Amino acid sequence: MESDTDALMKRTADRPIPSGRVTSGSAFVLGWALCSVALALLFAKVNGLAAFFALATIVSYLALYTPAKRWSRWSTEIGAIAGAFPPLIGWAAADLRNASLGWIMFGVLFFWQIPHFMAIAWTYRKDYDAVHFPMLAVRDVSGAKVALWSLIATIALVAVSASPTAIGLTSFYYLGATLALGGWFIARAVAFLRTSPRETTARRLFFASIIWLPLQLATLVADRFLLAP
Repeated sequence: MESDTDALMKRTADRPIPSGRVTSGSAFVLGWALCSVALALLFAKVNGLAAFFALATIVSYLALYTPAKRWSRWSTEIGAIAGAFPPLIGWAAADLRNASLGWIMFGVLFFWQIPHFMAIAWTYRKDYDAVHFPMLAVRDVSGAKVALWSLIATIALVAVSASPTAIGLTSFYYLGATLALGGWFIARAVAFLRTSPRETTARRLFFASIIWLPLQLATLVADRFLLAP
C-alpha cells in the first residue's frame, strides 16, 4: 500500500518491497494469509474478544492509519490507536477481570507513540515532505509545535502509567519507580522543546522512548509479582 512513497524516502527505500526484493503481490498474499491464520487461532484457541482486538488492530492500521498518512495531519494519532490495541489482546487472553488495567495499558501505548514518532518525524521530515505527507513535522517549520505536542503527550503518558497505583492495582514502590522514569523521559521532551536546532534532542528523545517502555513495563510486571498472593 505504501511501496510508492517508501521507495522515495531514505529511511524506507531499502525495505524489501520498495527495493524490489519482494513483490507486492507476494507480500499481499503472505500478509493476509498470516492475518487470517492468526485470527482463526486466537478465536479457536484463546477467545473471541482477543480475536476481535486483533482484528481491530489490523483494520485500524490498514484501513485508517495507512491511507491517513497521505491526507491527514492527525495520521500519527490515528496510528497510535492501532498501535495501542495489542495490550488489549493480551488482557483479553489472560485476565478478563481487571478491565481497567487493560485499558490503562492501551493508554500507555497510545501516548508513548506520540513522542516516539514525533522524534522520528522531525528527524526525517525532509523525507516526509518529499512524498507530501501532511504530518505535523512537515507543516511545523520551526518544530515548536512538534516538540510541545511531544511534551504534552509524555506528561499524559506518565500520568496514565502512574494510575494503577491510584486504583489499588500496584504498590507505592511502582509509583516511585514510575515517577523517576517518567521524570527522566519528560526531561528529554523538555530538552526537545527548549533547544534549536532540534536534531540532537530529537534523537535523544527517540532513544529515551526506546529505553523507557521496556523499563516501565518491567516495573509493572515486577510489582504485580510482588503483590501476587
